[in-house]
Amino acid sequence: MKASKNEDFDEWYNEVVEEADLCDKRYPVKGMNIWRPYGWDIEQNIDFIIRDEMKSTEHKEVYFPLLVPESLFQKEADHIKGFGSEVFWVTHAGDRELEERLLLRPTSETSLYSIFSLWVRSHADLPLKTFQIVNTFRYETKMTKAFIRVREIHFFEAHTCHIDFEEAEKQVMEDAEIASRFFNKLSLPYLISRRPDWDKFAGAYYSLGIDVLMPSRKVLQVASIHQYRDNFSRPFEIKYEDEDGRHKYCHQTTYGMSERVLGAIVGIHGDDKGISLPSYIAPIQVVIVPILFKGKEAVVEKECTNVKHELEGIGIRVHLDMRDKTPGNKFYDWELKGVPLRIEIGPRDVNNGVITLVARDGIKREIARDNLEEVEKEMTLFDRRIFGRAEKFLEGNIHASHTLEKSDGIIEVPWCGSEECGLRMEEETEMKSLGTPFPEKTCDEKCVICGGEAKHWLRLARSY
Repeated sequence: MKASKNEDFDEWYNEVVEEADLCDKRYPVKGMNIWRPYGWDIEQNIDFIIRDEMKSTEHKEVYFPLLVPESLFQKEADHIKGFGSEVFWVTHAGDRELEERLLLRPTSETSLYSIFSLWVRSHADLPLKTFQIVNTFRYETKMTKAFIRVREIHFFEAHTCHIDFEEAEKQVMEDAEIASRFFNKLSLPYLISRRPDWDKFAGAYYSLGIDVLMPSRKVLQVASIHQYRDNFSRPFEIKYEDEDGRHKYCHQTTYGMSERVLGAIVGIHGDDKGISLPSYIAPIQVVIVPILFKGKEAVVEKECTNVKHELEGIGIRVHLDMRDKTPGNKFYDWELKGVPLRIEIGPRDVNNGVITLVARDGIKREIARDNLEEVEKEMTLFDRRIFGRAEKFLEGNIHASHTLEKSDGIIEVPWCGSEECGLRMEEETEMKSLGTPFPEKTCDEKCVICGGEAKHWLRLARSY
């Protein structure tokens, strides 16, 4: 790595995503990058975790078409206002101009909800809990950055319909619990904030943003949860007949995440040696490197092969590196790719009945050859260590303040709740409002702008 993470994070990040074989940015459409096999394997493992969460909470997977007719998009005015300037339009089929323009989905509310109005007829059809993992397209005008700000987005989205607001609120809480389990497996500490009304998702009643703090001390939104109330069901006529024969509009929610999750993992856990992957998503959880000496090759290689098969037998993803390269060069390659655990086996290890474990963060120890269950425990300890370091960094960069001043990281200041005061805070600090803590924290202070009674703590930070 040429750039240092601590000295120039952005340059380091741009280098490491390519050096670690996650993506190739040379595709001729700006902001649409190629997933390389190793990066795609990682993303598929991330998708597996959220799919498992969806299935365990009785969501059903769907897959809707990419193209959305303009007339369908026009049905929800607030939604258009939020995305109208970012969509890609399709105007021709071959050399024929289309009678109606089509757009590449920037998100899927309009396409899904036109069909939900056909699927939902009775209270017996509810709750309707669906999700899909698709590509979405938004024309980002800002500078693109792999996984963080792109124009073709690998996107997870859950969409639900409920009989009333209270049931939808229960879904919001379930989504928050899903997020907790999901990000814990990725060793990513995060904050949930209720976005201010001027920054909520287009068409939402309210929005929750899930943010992580990157080493640049800028926040990165990695997920969002939206309570729609009946704001979408009314224009799309998503109604059900209740037990008394009355027709009512559904209340709806969504939970969305993108490949930004991978960008967060790269940025938060990586170092000057490369990326560092939590064991849940590492395509290779353990790499075995033989330490060969002349005349001892066969016995070492046989032992390495046996260890590989035994580890695979207990469900660990293992690779045996038999390349004709020095151990040092192999160490460099696998540290760059973020493999959580390395096993070194040489003639001395074979004679002593041990293997040497080296975690990606440098912790090294020997274990008994007949006690390979310790490998799983060491992966768990590694995940906890990288989470602990990230959590310490996040907590150390949240600053409660009773005055309005710029600061690295995240500041929390007393706020009366008015949009005017909130926007002035953004302007004076040159920071973005993340919103109020979720769940809410008690605030018995004075608003730092108007001096009136503060109702909330408002989080502000620089953001991607």
